[in-house]
Amino acid sequence: MKTHLKKAAFAILFILVGGISLQAQNPRLVVRSDDMGAFHSVNVACIEAYKNGIETTIEVMPVTPWFPEAVKMLRENPGVDVGIHLAITSEWENFKWRPLTQCPSLTDANGYFYPMMHPNKAYPNQSITENDWKLNEIEQEFRAQIELVLKNIPQASHLTGHMGAIRFDQDVLAMVHRLAEEYNLTFVEGDDLKAKYSVQSVWYDGPSKTSQEKEASFINMLSKLEKGKSYIFLDHPAINNAEIETIGHIGYEWVAEDRQGVTDFMTSERVKQAVADNNITLINYNELTKALPRSTPKAEKVAEKGIKSYLAAVEKSGQDLHSLMILRNGNVVYENWFGENAANKTHIMNSVSKTFTATALGFAVSEGRLKVTDKVINFFPDQLPQEVSPFLRELTIEHLLTMSAGQNPTISNQIRKGDNDDWVAAFLATPFVYQPGTVFEYNSMASYMVSAIVQQVTGEKLTDYLYPRLFRPLGIAGINWTESPQGVNHGGWGLYVKTEDMAKMGQFILQRGEWKGKQLLPASWFDDMTSAKISTLPREAKKEDLKDKIKESDWLQGYGYQMWQCRHNAFRADGAKGQLIVILPEKNAVIVATANIDDMQAEINLIWKHLLPSFK
Repeated sequence: MKTHLKKAAFAILFILVGGISLQAQNPRLVVRSDDMGAFHSVNVACIEAYKNGIETTIEVMPVTPWFPEAVKMLRENPGVDVGIHLAITSEWENFKWRPLTQCPSLTDANGYFYPMMHPNKAYPNQSITENDWKLNEIEQEFRAQIELVLKNIPQASHLTGHMGAIRFDQDVLAMVHRLAEEYNLTFVEGDDLKAKYSVQSVWYDGPSKTSQEKEASFINMLSKLEKGKSYIFLDHPAINNAEIETIGHIGYEWVAEDRQGVTDFMTSERVKQAVADNNITLINYNELTKALPRSTPKAEKVAEKGIKSYLAAVEKSGQDLHSLMILRNGNVVYENWFGENAANKTHIMNSVSKTFTATALGFAVSEGRLKVTDKVINFFPDQLPQEVSPFLRELTIEHLLTMSAGQNPTISNQIRKGDNDDWVAAFLATPFVYQPGTVFEYNSMASYMVSAIVQQVTGEKLTDYLYPRLFRPLGIAGINWTESPQGVNHGGWGLYVKTEDMAKMGQFILQRGEWKGKQLLPASWFDDMTSAKISTLPREAKKEDLKDKIKESDWLQGYGYQMWQCRHNAFRADGAKGQLIVILPEKNAVIVATANIDDMQAEINLIWKHLLPSFK
């Protein structure tokens, strides 16, 4: 069965509200689970509720004893939106945890966190607010917790507080605001932030003591959510076993049964069906707080007629389009996903990965770690062949970036099939056919070498290196990037991100490294990335002999740093089978597509014919 747009489904595409899919008008709900890391049974339940239930966000506590296992589980599930659950209390009897730093104003005589935030008759003088807590000690402890999580779980996107640890004092709240800004994290703990994101908290609508009551009351709550509004629901899943049966405190002794009930309803088929029946869009904190702004074609002067004619042409041509997102003036004016594709699903990028790799190198250059003129052999002295050829000695990072390494790419790309080989050593041992910098030959292993160089100089894989510099500031989370046997991200391929992540990257490039008023990467880097550094004409061909072909081809316009020049004064990141980030500086626009299309020139031709004229 073909997966391109079916006529029945295609008709739905035109049911728009100001150019935006009706899905954007659905009630949006964050389903949050707290306290991962506290116990093994909590870890298991949180992952189960994510993989087989409705949970979208997990809060992890770095001070807890099962945090290392939580790290492993969350790294294995990169799609989870992870929050850093800042904690300065340890409420359970029989089980306690201590701070990561020296903070005596927050601990009892045994060095454990106090059990309560506020006075409790059952625990006299055992609350934070009853004791002489120090703001500087809370800040140093919060910093340590944040940095421990980010070191181990770089996909973390936001901050929350355990038992009100953030909101109990205005000075603490202001301090956490500052930390969130510093670490490119967000949170919606304060009323002002909830107002900023137009979100409100919801709870069970009815009794919630048993599993059955939780399920029924949650479903009842779902039926009352309103279109166009965003909501947050949070609870604490766990597995009722011998471990959790030992947990409790005075006034809350039924922990095991209660928290098993949370796991049960979050994974309930009836609940999942109710989510679908009520047209509720499940989102996470990252999507709530760092989504691109939405507008309409009319407001941004984009002709909706052109979008409709493009979709009609895609349908007529039989192109297997998976998603489409159009931005103008930094705003999403159209978005849709086709077939089984969805906004919350990542998609293979193929060679769009290369543009992310070049951006990582740009950060390394901006930090003074290397220069594009550096010789490649200098980074791998222990992996060189016995005889280093003159051309290998000449090879620079810039040659890798511009696909002018000089090797036969057919031979070079065979390295990928050698799972037991050292890919860097194999690349360096590959014979050179041309002098580096003289001939364009598309070579994905050259991009792999850029990834290996970044890892060599930073000590981090591309994914980990890019999270604080690019991914977290832009709100790109839940990515996955395949690796070589040596544990190096493939660089030239293997990246999986969502459609909106592609759009954010396109807008970042259009804005030449600026994001929300901050220059994350020098604008000059994007001048190099997006300009024609080398001719992409066929070998030995002359431009005057190919005049007509050049007018018709988007592969003969030149190549920059892991980006293609396009016709119409545009440039693009592209990947095999139709993955595109097309950037139109003169139109202040970005067009993003995922697909399974062999003839990518035909795909781009429809964009030029129908979408380009839509930008007034």
